[in-house]
Amino acid sequence: MDRIDYQILKCLKKNSRMKVSAIAQSINLSVTAVIERIKKLENAGIIKQYTVIIDPEKIGKDITSFISVSLEHPKYNDEFINMMNQNNDILECHYITGNYDFLLKVITGGSGSLERVLTYIKSVKGVALTRTLVVLSTVKNEISVSPEISLDNNSV
Repeated sequence: MDRIDYQILKCLKKNSRMKVSAIAQSINLSVTAVIERIKKLENAGIIKQYTVIIDPEKIGKDITSFISVSLEHPKYNDEFINMMNQNNDILECHYITGNYDFLLKVITGGSGSLERVLTYIKSVKGVALTRTLVVLSTVKNEISVSPEISLDNNSV
């Protein structure tokens, strides 16, 4: 990747529906060259997908929480992961270091919904302990990483 690829990614990160002609104009490149570069970024797996970002509060999901989960034994990991993948209120599930085994990001539509998710999590075989942190407000929420340009050379 070079500086031009970085500029293309910056445009697409801001608006994944940005027209190729607008990207080409903003970075002073031909439309054909931009299309070729985007295809290369997709084929390399750098661009994984184009998606829609839904405002959870506008669809009645106004409680974001992070739930730390400790399992009795690693033999329960696969079943736990499978069960977390089946619940749509659990947006993220990370295997972590420290006193807990997993960290979940959960967005629900009220305290009753959060309680149901907690009951669901605690019902999974092997769950020993949970700790829930409820978000009061979000001060930063980036959806995607921003590539950094290396100072050593012109690559990202």
